[in-house]
Amino acid sequence: MKYQIKEPILHAKHRENFSFNIKKNSLAIINASDEFPRSGDQTFSFKQNPDLFYLTGIDQEQTILLLFPDCPNPLYREVLFLRQTNEHIAVWEGYKYTKEQAKETSGIQNIYWLDEFWPILSSIIHYAEHIYLNTNENDRYEQSVPYRDLRFISQIKAKYPLHHYERAAPIFRKLRAIKSDTELKYIQQACNITGDAFRRVLRFVKPKVGEWEIEAEIIHEFIRQQATGHAYAPIIASGVNACILHYNDNNRVCNNGDVILFDFAAEYGNYNADLSRSIPVNGKFTQRQKDVYNAVLHVFKEAKKMLLPGTIWNEYHEEVGKIMTAELIKLNLLDRHDVEKQDPKMPAYKKYFMHGTSHHLGIDVHDFASRYEPFAIGNVLTCEPGIYIPAEGLGIRIENDIYISESGPVDLMQHIPIDAEEIEDIMNGA
Repeated sequence: MKYQIKEPILHAKHRENFSFNIKKNSLAIINASDEFPRSGDQTFSFKQNPDLFYLTGIDQEQTILLLFPDCPNPLYREVLFLRQTNEHIAVWEGYKYTKEQAKETSGIQNIYWLDEFWPILSSIIHYAEHIYLNTNENDRYEQSVPYRDLRFISQIKAKYPLHHYERAAPIFRKLRAIKSDTELKYIQQACNITGDAFRRVLRFVKPKVGEWEIEAEIIHEFIRQQATGHAYAPIIASGVNACILHYNDNNRVCNNGDVILFDFAAEYGNYNADLSRSIPVNGKFTQRQKDVYNAVLHVFKEAKKMLLPGTIWNEYHEEVGKIMTAELIKLNLLDRHDVEKQDPKMPAYKKYFMHGTSHHLGIDVHDFASRYEPFAIGNVLTCEPGIYIPAEGLGIRIENDIYISESGPVDLMQHIPIDAEEIEDIMNGA
């Protein structure tokens, strides 16, 4: 792996917190992600189950964590099972964890090879009353693929049908939303690398450059700084493409007079950043483009002030909608009559700003957290208002990542150019 991170104290604390939240005499089993086939003899790049990584720091396929805090045999209270390497795997696939390396990374002392999982589990499972198993309960996801966790649930319930089975996900939803100082350090590093890539892009963009060439500049900077890669598929959307919220083709030539909407970020050590910016292809906004840009920037600044402990998610979005409505009226995109007759379930501003303003950020880009819990100290959230005007071939989005501290919002991307004039100055060699 490109990054070198060993934080055994961090992962030990995560396991301690998780174990504190399970019922007495319970056993928890957390599996690694699947390896998904890409073609006849290839798999997609492996991406670790974020919950397993959260508890262990182990970034390797076919890994299983077993936690049994009340196990009568102290050897099996924390156990990590790894795929055993051999000469063939070493030649064809390269690095795999040794037992000692897994101890150093995770802080777990009892490491076994994967073929010992079922024999060890069968020797202790009858001393547990409850078994915690994991599934993907991110409310942005609708399950349609029988992934490893689901297959394992069927397998273990067939073997041990009389235990009480519990959901691990609600515990992760509560714990993962609150970031430690160590986690914040890695999110900040991802933000810093992302900022460097954006500055690189500002000096690179000019009329007739390809969106794909810009994407190449971004990944160059990411890999140069040992990022794992893109936090998500990058959006390089010039002209009317900027009005497609999840545009990923990145295959259009950027024309003089257009604005490019960027949504890209680095992943570092499995922690993610999330950045959006909009820049003029020729280095100079038109007055209309700048007016729309500054309207979005105003909404961004006002929304960021509301990212405070105790803020209620829905109330926050409603207030942001009111601010956006006022800006759209100033831009002559809405009039007061539109607002007076609007359907409260679908406010008029949604025609031009159709997505949410914030989401949690961390090991997942859309990190696992409850949208019904008030914002809390330790949350990291995006702040990303936008205005999209297909009739004008113009889309503007501005997004930074915000940490909620005891003293209020801390912008983790405050060092990244955001004002229209600063963007123009950099693009023109200042």
